[in-house]
Amino acid sequence: MKSWFRNAYITLLSRPINPNPNFPSNFRFLPFISSSPPLHPFRKSQTFRSPTAPLCISSMAGGDSHALNSSPPSLEKQFEVFRVQLDESGSLRDRIRGVVNEIESATRLMHAGLLLVHHSRAIPVEVVEKAKAHISVLKELYGKLAEVLCECHGQYYRYHGDWRSATQTVVSLLAFMHWLETGSLLMHTEAEEKLGLNNSDFGLDVEDYLVGICFMSNEMPRFVVNQVTAGDYDCPRKVLNFLTDLHAAFRMLNLRNDFLRKKFDSMKYDVKRVEEVHYDVKIRGLTTTGDSTGDQVIQEPSVGN
Repeated sequence: MKSWFRNAYITLLSRPINPNPNFPSNFRFLPFISSSPPLHPFRKSQTFRSPTAPLCISSMAGGDSHALNSSPPSLEKQFEVFRVQLDESGSLRDRIRGVVNEIESATRLMHAGLLLVHHSRAIPVEVVEKAKAHISVLKELYGKLAEVLCECHGQYYRYHGDWRSATQTVVSLLAFMHWLETGSLLMHTEAEEKLGLNNSDFGLDVEDYLVGICFMSNEMPRFVVNQVTAGDYDCPRKVLNFLTDLHAAFRMLNLRNDFLRKKFDSMKYDVKRVEEVHYDVKIRGLTTTGDSTGDQVIQEPSVGN
């Protein structure tokens, strides 16, 4: 009885473990032996997530949705500020360009009147005075431009490009008129005073002044040729002395490879052209006044070239 009960018990244990009917009969009724610990029926429940996990996920999802919902208003607010700033900048730039157009108009009138000095040996006083009459107009316009820039304190160089070219042309005309009257160079402070740019917030940029002087130098060879044609044979010597000193002064500056450096490089060609005119006049014996000191200074730049 006991052996029959033992065999039945072994049979019941072996069937779930070894369900294969083809398993060898000798091993069918043997209990399955494994080195791994027995499986516990409650071990499978550990693979499920804890009931608190959905709460954490929902809280995180709620935080992200709150961040997403809050970001669009801040983004719109930021770009609304940008829109206002760009509209104000565009309106201010339009006002600046309106004043600059008036400056360029006055400059063209001054230049047109000053061109008459190339057509006569004796420079008519009324020609220079007529050109100088536009200085007061330019001073008033630059004052109006300074008032516009007062609305954007500290942003001088942001809008500087709108009047840079016009200012360089104005400086060249003022320097040329000053040389016709005095035979010397117009200083930076004198140019500021003529245009009323003594304010620290709105002054005459140094590079604009230097480029204007280079523009004035480009006008000198034409003036010399026309004066010699009109019979003034001493003009090349005076102009050459002036340009030689000016070119030597520019060499003191450490100029970078920019627009100012290119204009300075063109000055040596102005000096060379005036030298050629002076040489032709001197070799032909047309000079009426001799200046050995001036001739010695004149010959020095030609050695380097």
